[in-house]
Amino acid sequence: MLTVAITGASGFVGSALLRHLSNSGYRVIPVLRKKPIATSQAIQWNPYDIAGTNPQQWEYLDGVIHLTGESIAGGRWTPERKQRILDSRIRSTATLQKILARLQHPPKSVICASATGFYGNRGSDWVDESSERGVGFLADVCDAWEREARTIEALGIRVVQLRLGMVLSIEGGALAKMLTPFRFGLGGKFGNGQQYMSWITLEDLVAAFSFLLRTESIHGAVNAVAPQPVTNTVFTKTLASVLHRPAFATVPAVVLKTILGEMAQELLLDGVRVKPQVLLDHDFPFRDPDLRTALQHLLSR
Repeated sequence: MLTVAITGASGFVGSALLRHLSNSGYRVIPVLRKKPIATSQAIQWNPYDIAGTNPQQWEYLDGVIHLTGESIAGGRWTPERKQRILDSRIRSTATLQKILARLQHPPKSVICASATGFYGNRGSDWVDESSERGVGFLADVCDAWEREARTIEALGIRVVQLRLGMVLSIEGGALAKMLTPFRFGLGGKFGNGQQYMSWITLEDLVAAFSFLLRTESIHGAVNAVAPQPVTNTVFTKTLASVLHRPAFATVPAVVLKTILGEMAQELLLDGVRVKPQVLLDHDFPFRDPDLRTALQHLLSR
């Protein structure tokens, strides 16, 4: 039985991962900012400061999954918000490194979240883990985040930087927000719809975390996406088809930029066609490799 600590365990991905690992026989310890109740088994930390941390709580872990970071889709990217997005990732990862450096018995593995935003806007070109970083705010954030995570390798700990694509679930994230307009027949593409969307179901994502904890030969960047990315046009038509609704609407790029500013360009109008080469090379068993199967599976519940 592996013992794993999870930062960001109360978030959309973190809470699902906690349930999945617990049900799969792991001993899972959430890492919380608030003081845990006396009966809970949890670690308290301040992601911005090592002061007050009890290193003994971190001893003898088999792995740490680091998910802490402010949502990139929680509001317009003002200069202040962009700084918070960056700081929440860089400073929390630096704090984690300082904690692990003090341990007598550090974990064997750390899996740090990143994102496919690392690649920037790449049009229809395929990218994989060997591809260079792209251009833009998200590429800058992901690059800085991954460089900070690599400092943990100097402690003799295996580090995986998991670049997440768009996570599909009816419990949260982008798909959950899209369902209402699509069910009313008001769904449609963003801009010209030619931008690629690299996605993964929440079930496949949490299974990938477990797979990477057990596969000690994997380290470095890993793309957490399904093997069949699609354009925004294909995505919206497939979702509408599964829901048996039309999808004739188009949200013009100028409208999105007016409402959301810079965030609209990088999150909705730019695209990247990502291949999960590392997972494919290690025979990771995707449950939902293609979009129609994935949506049918999710929406049949």
